[in-house]
Amino acid sequence: MKQKLRLRQFEALMAVIHNSTVTSAAKELGISQPAVSRLLTDLKQTLGFSLFDRRGGQLVPTQEVRFLQADIQRVLDLMDQIGEVSQSITERKAGHIKIACLPGFATSHLPMVVAQFLKDRPGVSITIEPDRPERILEWMIDEQFDFGITDGFRGHSAVVSRDIHMRTVCIFPKGHILGHHDEITPTLLCDEKIIHTRRDSNFFQRLENAFLAENTHLMTLVETRQFTAACELVSNGLGVAIVSEMDAVKFANRNIEIRPFVPSIPHRLSLVRPILKQPSAITLEFIDAFAASLARFEGPAHPTQGAQQADRP
Repeated sequence: MKQKLRLRQFEALMAVIHNSTVTSAAKELGISQPAVSRLLTDLKQTLGFSLFDRRGGQLVPTQEVRFLQADIQRVLDLMDQIGEVSQSITERKAGHIKIACLPGFATSHLPMVVAQFLKDRPGVSITIEPDRPERILEWMIDEQFDFGITDGFRGHSAVVSRDIHMRTVCIFPKGHILGHHDEITPTLLCDEKIIHTRRDSNFFQRLENAFLAENTHLMTLVETRQFTAACELVSNGLGVAIVSEMDAVKFANRNIEIRPFVPSIPHRLSLVRPILKQPSAITLEFIDAFAASLARFEGPAHPTQGAQQADRP
C-alpha cells in the first residue's frame, strides 16, 4: 500500500454504505460532499480496488468492500469504545486500582470504602491484596501495587507515605469491673490479662512503656497482629485489649464495653505508594476518599513521635 489507512476514510466508506449516496453521507459526517469524495478516492488508491458500483442512482459496495466491511466496523466500534473509556478516565469514572493492605482492613473497613467509591464509578475496578507490612513494602518498592495501607512503616526512598494517627481505646467484656470507670489507665489493668499486638510492633512498645511509667507490669494473654482478632476475642469474654477505636466501634453491640485509654497511644497507619510510579487520577482520588473515611477516628500524633508533616501519597 502506498499510503497509510486513515480512520476518517473508513468513516466515510461506512457512511456511504449506510446512506447509499455521497450527499447523505456528507450530511451524516458533517463535512462537504467533495471532502467525502476525496476520502473515498484516497482510500480506493490505498486499497487498490474499487469501493462501489453504481446501481439505479445509488452506490452499492463492491464484493471486496463487503469482505472487509465487518472488520472495518469493528475498528470503528473499537475507536468509539476507546473514546468513551477515555472520557470516563478523564471524568475519573474508569480505571483500575491495585490496593495492598493489612489483613484486618481487607475485612473490616476497606470494603465499605470501596463499595461507596465504586457506587458512582461503574467503569472502575479494584484489586485488594491483604498481607503483612513487610510484604506490602516489597510490593510498593517493586511498583506492583498502586496504593498500600500498612503500619510500622519506617520510611523508604522508593516509597512516599502519608501517616494517619488513629485513636485507641480499651475494650473489655460487658459486666467487667472496669465498666465502673470513665477512663482506663495502666494501673487499673495491673491484674488484667491483656490481648495485644505483636511484641515487635511499635504500638506494643509504646503500650508497654505506658505500663512501665506507672510501675505496672503488662500481663500477656494473647498476642495477635490484628485489632479485629483482639476485638473478636474480647467479645467472646476473653481478656482486655487496647485497640483502634475504629475497630472497637464495630463490636460495640457484641458484648464489649469501650472506654478511653490514658495515656493516649495512637496507632500509626501509613498510606503508601511507589514514589516513581506516576499515580492515576482515580488512584489519588481513592487515597483521599480512604483518608477521609478515617477522619472521625483520627487523633494527634503521639508526643514522642514529633510533629513531622507527612508527605501526601
